[in-house]
Amino acid sequence: MIDNFAETNSRRSFFGKLAAMMTILTGTSRLSAQQSAPAQPSTPSGAAPSSPEGNRPSPTSNHTYNGIYYFSGTGSNDGYPKDDHVTVTDPFEKHVTRTMDALKRSLERNGCSMDSILNLQVFLCLPLAESTPTPTGKARFDAHKAQYDALNKIYATYFTPGKAPSRACMAVEWIPGDSLIEIVGSARVIA
Repeated sequence: MIDNFAETNSRRSFFGKLAAMMTILTGTSRLSAQQSAPAQPSTPSGAAPSSPEGNRPSPTSNHTYNGIYYFSGTGSNDGYPKDDHVTVTDPFEKHVTRTMDALKRSLERNGCSMDSILNLQVFLCLPLAESTPTPTGKARFDAHKAQYDALNKIYATYFTPGKAPSRACMAVEWIPGDSLIEIVGSARVIA
């Protein structure tokens, strides 16, 4: 069983690295094409462009480009006051609900809806706290699987049946901002 687990992790690591390289390569060619194309306004009438250079996206923030809203780093404390932040020791389900609520608010502020999401990348991590021992081996796999199952139960409630976007879900070692989940993706602007 352990050999099979190690083989699966090794294979996933390989494909994860392969996917990252492909993303970099295809993103670089798209970026070159975008930089050479003339800028066309894609913000709603009266809205400020997303960067001083017109409509080119900023590499470090959420932005809209050609009718697509790109968002990154949405976690369980986004949009909540400092005195209402969750910590890594709070229940994972609370992290998921708050993250999905923050994502929904961000989308709606930018003319999108949950059903207009094109794709998502969801990152999960186990709590890193001195009071919570980090599991190892199969126990670690089981802990991530429990998170994945909890995520799916809550996640499904945010979409119209049959409208959930394509999604990748990955376990990582750490997420900034005391969050156990972070979401990155894009959505079609509909308003």
